[in-house]
Parts: sequence; C-alpha cells; structure tokens
Amino acid sequence: SQTPSFYSFMNFADFGLGTWHPKGGMYEIIKAMKTLALSLGVIINTECNVEKIIVENKKVKGIKVNGKTMFSDLVLSGADYHHTETLVDKQYRQYSENYWSKRTFAPSSLLFYVGFDKKLEHIEHHNLFFDTDFENHAKEIYDDPKWPENPLFYVNFPSVTDQSMAPQGCETGFFLIPIAPGLEDTTDLRQQYFDIIINRFEKLTSQKVQDHILFKESFCINDFISEYNSYKGNAYGMANTLKQTAFLRPNLKSKKVEGLYFTGQLTVPGPGVPPSLISGKLVAELIQKNEV
Repeated sequence: SQTPSFYSFMNFADFGLGTWHPKGGMYEIIKAMKTLALSLGVIINTECNVEKIIVENKKVKGIKVNGKTMFSDLVLSGADYHHTETLVDKQYRQYSENYWSKRTFAPSSLLFYVGFDKKLEHIEHHNLFFDTDFENHAKEIYDDPKWPENPLFYVNFPSVTDQSMAPQGCETGFFLIPIAPGLEDTTDLRQQYFDIIINRFEKLTSQKVQDHILFKESFCINDFISEYNSYKGNAYGMANTLKQTAFLRPNLKSKKVEGLYFTGQLTVPGPGVPPSLISGKLVAELIQKNEV
C-alpha cells in the first residue's frame, strides 16, 4: 500500500510484455557477460576476498585482497552497498548505521531448489499460490516482521518450457516464500515451512509429489548474508517507496571518496536483475564522464 502508483508499470511489464527466461537458465546471463568481458580484455579474479578499500586524503588508492594490496585509481563495487561502506574507514562512509536501520527493505526469501523424478501435473512455468491472506502476509514482512503464519508462495518450473533444465521425464523447480529480512533462520524453521507449502502445493494441484523428490536444497537469510554480505539477509534491496525512489536512493558515486563508485540493486535505479544491469550501464557512463 506504500508503493507509489508509478510502479504499476512493472505489472504491465510482467503481464503485458511477458517475463522472459534465458534458455539454459539464469546462469547463461552470467556466462554471456563473462564471454563479453573477456573479449574486451577484462581480467576476472575469483576466490578473492576484498578486506579493505584503501583511501588516502579522500581519494581511493586501491583494495586489500586476501592480505595483498592492489593499487587502483578507481574502485567500482557491485557488492552490497552497506557492506562496501564497511570496507572504508568510518570517516569516509556516506551512510551511518542509523541510516540503514531506518530504511524500508524489500523482503528476503526462503527458497527451495527441488528436483522431481517425474513430470508434474497442473503446473505452468510461473505459479503464484496466493490462496491465503495477502494483507496479513504483507504485514508480517513490513509492519510486524515475523515468520508468516499462512505464507503466500511462488513456484517456478523452468523445465516446463525449457527441456534442458531437467533430465528427460523429470521436473525441476524452485519454491519461494517472501519473508522479512533479519529474522531468525534455522534448519528446523526451513523444514517447517517446506512442509507447509509442499502440502498445500499437493492439495492445490491434486497430486502427490513428496515421494518423488530427488533433490532438495534451501537458501535463506543466513545464506544471503554469508554468500552476498547482504544487509540483514535481504534479497531484493530497499523497497520501492516514494522516499526511496530514483535520486533518493544511495548514490552511484561516493560523496566522500574520490574514485569510489557503486552499482547494484541498492543504488539507482533499484532492485531486480534488469535494473541492476541498468545500474552497471549508468555507473559506467558516469565513470567515463568523470574519470576518462
């Protein structure tokens, strides 16, 4: 209810223009970006933990990676914005802990990646299970953060339209429950909620699937923190409220450190894969304008 009507264009994009699936899965986007980057002479280093962004006299000088210093006149971070700012000394941070704690964040997620040993019935590529109260679930995310009593959930079965996503005669899918960031995350809670949604899934699609599960892996708040340094384990950045739109979001360019730039879902234009890619384009143009 706090989302500006401006964002209704996103519904049109979903239902009017369609939601697109990269053949072979989302990782094909990453592979394509890697191929393009290598063709342009980019050197990609992996397994490199950035421990500190080095700043001298308000100007970036490089980064400390796995105990070694790498010097650079520019640093562009696509990591979590809050995490990136913890890598500079406190006097060079634009946004305080109080600032971040007062932001309205979009949901985190409890995800289950599941493989089935048979083709499932009565499903589409995209499936929304909104058979419980939407308003109550929204309140349990934004107004009174807690694990939802009767969660809504979404299920994506890419193997319905892309046969390369699962072995012949099998099905693959992920189940997603939106939840508030910063909640307790335990193995028992994950299993409890899987049981809730898989039982509802069976009832609403009129089929038994639990005995046909070949593989199940979960991903939740603790994983968003450990894998992505995500603030409070959020999955989608800051919510699209009026006071967190466009230029009211954290800046692409640091106000306190010359040569330090940011990209990703916590800055302009906002959360989601396409906006994050657009963010990279915007900051690249900004760097060309200011630094080249």
